[in-house]
Amino acid sequence: MAKSLVVPLANKAPTNDRFLYPNCPYVSHSLSFENKPIKNLNNVLFVSHYTLASLHRRLTPVLALDSDAPHPLHQGSVDFRSSKSFEQWNSLTAKFSGASSIPFTLLQLPQIILNAQNLLAGNKTALLAVPWLGMFTGLLGNLSLLSYFAKKKEKEAIVVQTLGVVSIYAVIVQLAMAEAMPLPIFVFTSVVVASGLVINFLNYFNWINAGIWQFWEDFITVGGISVLPQVMWSTFVPYIPNSILPGTIAFVVGVAAVVMARIGRLPEKGVKFVGAISGWTATLLFMWMPVSQMWTNFLNPDNIKGLSAVSMLLAMIGNGLMIPRALFIRDFMWFTGSTWAALFYGYGNIVCLYSFKVISREFFLASTAGLFLWIGMALWRDTVVYGYNSPLRSLRELVFGN
Repeated sequence: MAKSLVVPLANKAPTNDRFLYPNCPYVSHSLSFENKPIKNLNNVLFVSHYTLASLHRRLTPVLALDSDAPHPLHQGSVDFRSSKSFEQWNSLTAKFSGASSIPFTLLQLPQIILNAQNLLAGNKTALLAVPWLGMFTGLLGNLSLLSYFAKKKEKEAIVVQTLGVVSIYAVIVQLAMAEAMPLPIFVFTSVVVASGLVINFLNYFNWINAGIWQFWEDFITVGGISVLPQVMWSTFVPYIPNSILPGTIAFVVGVAAVVMARIGRLPEKGVKFVGAISGWTATLLFMWMPVSQMWTNFLNPDNIKGLSAVSMLLAMIGNGLMIPRALFIRDFMWFTGSTWAALFYGYGNIVCLYSFKVISREFFLASTAGLFLWIGMALWRDTVVYGYNSPLRSLRELVFGN
């Protein structure tokens, strides 16, 4: 999903991995049996329990509706003869996810540097070309995904989303300095960013009150519900009337849903659905980016020449690196967002650039081969480590659970 919107919509899913999603490698917990005397049997039993529990947790297929469940336990049996290959692939996918922070960071740096140069030159008008509303939308998406991954304890994805939040906020600060963003909105944004980073940090280490975390989740849920339909509506203006009605209606619906969930007026599945909304709205925001870009390309074909092929390649690589991790841990939401962004945002725009002869045939073919070979490798390797005969079973588990 994208770490970032390149208007920042840039993430993580249930394990280690950003925008869209910058991060760090996951620590593999495997047992090492050596020919040494056992001095403390309790310690051995504790390590064994921790290791097997960790393995169970990471191999559990996650239902689409249960994507935000912290660590569902696998009800099936685990073939411990394959635990070594499982742990090796677990470690590799976590590192892939963490490595996505590199292309996502490179994606934002050129804009930050350009803005700084314009500010130093006193050319504040140039920053008006950067839409603060798009930046704010991307920021909300990254914060929502940060909370999703913090709850999942996915370190790599947390790092990716955090870098996404920080990089987008850096651009927003520049816009405020250039007076290209209303001051009250900047102050509100700053409070939200600071609060979100602190709250998610505390939640990751289980240092936060459950009530505060619940309030934060409700806040990003209502925010996501409100922003998504408004962004979708605004894409097609002026072909449809310019109106804030979609966002307003969605806001009322979001508040009502959250209130009903908190006072116990919804069934269990309804409460679970409301709990999963923030992650899915963030994912859908990032998924909408390629739709918006394709629509713009369709209306103004000449503008395609203004797209950076390198930026599109970085977006494709960043999201592509997270696909194996999302598939391995069976996080349908994360897999959907990352795959969609890699295919339709990064690669989709590369196809447009090639169609209008903006990039060379070699660049296009190399990008095509690289992406599809990577996805094929992820499916093949996942099938092998799970001991299945077909990648279709992995995909079925991904969508429907075990």
